[in-house]
Amino acid sequence: MHQPRSFLDNFFLIIKGLCMGAANKVPGVSGGIVAFVGGFYEEFIYSLQKLNSKAVKLLFNGRFKSFYQYTNAQFLMLLIFGMLVSYFSVSRILDYFLDHNELFVWATFFGMILGSIYYIAKDYDSWNQRTIPFGILGLIIGVSISFLSPAKENDNLLFIFFCGIVSVSGMTLPGLSGSFILILMGNYVLLLVDSVNALYDTFSEIFSGDFGFLKNPERIQTLKILGIFTLGSATGLVTFSHLLSFVLKHYKATTTAVILGFITGSLGVVWPWKRTMYKVDDMGNLILDSNGDKIVLNYERYFPHLGHAETWWAILFVVLGILVLLLLDWYGKNRNEKKQVRTSR
Repeated sequence: MHQPRSFLDNFFLIIKGLCMGAANKVPGVSGGIVAFVGGFYEEFIYSLQKLNSKAVKLLFNGRFKSFYQYTNAQFLMLLIFGMLVSYFSVSRILDYFLDHNELFVWATFFGMILGSIYYIAKDYDSWNQRTIPFGILGLIIGVSISFLSPAKENDNLLFIFFCGIVSVSGMTLPGLSGSFILILMGNYVLLLVDSVNALYDTFSEIFSGDFGFLKNPERIQTLKILGIFTLGSATGLVTFSHLLSFVLKHYKATTTAVILGFITGSLGVVWPWKRTMYKVDDMGNLILDSNGDKIVLNYERYFPHLGHAETWWAILFVVLGILVLLLLDWYGKNRNEKKQVRTSR
């Protein structure tokens, strides 16, 4: 049985959902880091693990209260509500700043990840001959992913299902960005732009009484792709949660070492000083997605020029990102102290 949360705790849980949603939106940033640093990562994984056959039986037998308690439904609903609100609000604002102040956005996230490394490492005292190699392994994998080149778009349904499984990694694995992985797999635009737009257009047409899309094979294929992707995502979410629950329970020190190494290696993905390279055709013309936006191909990283004022502003935003994490650390400690006081009474 989970301890009851106060109104303020529930409010902050929605805020954390907002942060997770915004982080998952940005290629290179992981919503799992927010969960890890926010102090609710293990509860998030264990709650997802409860979405199993027992939960299905409780639901179909009409034991809704038991289902609600068993799955920690209040926690998951508040968190998911925050993510959904983020998609229509915070992530939209984030898109605006990425278009107009990209360097400062990346600098802030870079600072937040630096702060998260400090946050996780400061209380980790299990470095030994067994955990150090796993930490190095996580570091190597993180760095390697940072510098991979994207593949070509692939609409094979089996591959789409696999993309769905991988895409939820940003929610469950701190340091691994699902959006960035989809870019590397070549299907970011197909699955997170074109498919979502097709769904939006379909709902708009249905509400206006227009069912002409049923005779549009291209639209039907895109919706089929979205359905397979969603199925893969759900499969990945449940599968990853069970796997992570097991390793956290039996190999917590080793798992934390891998996560620390992985997050450190992922700093290359969010390095602020980089030029965005866009996809072009054989004639060198920019290729646009269904929204009319340029398609990101990869990033060319460089070292900043210390003589530019913009560089120092970016460094200030790095510090701001670190301070955000320190504030979360302070909130977590304060919340735990209050819990202990309530429990001792």
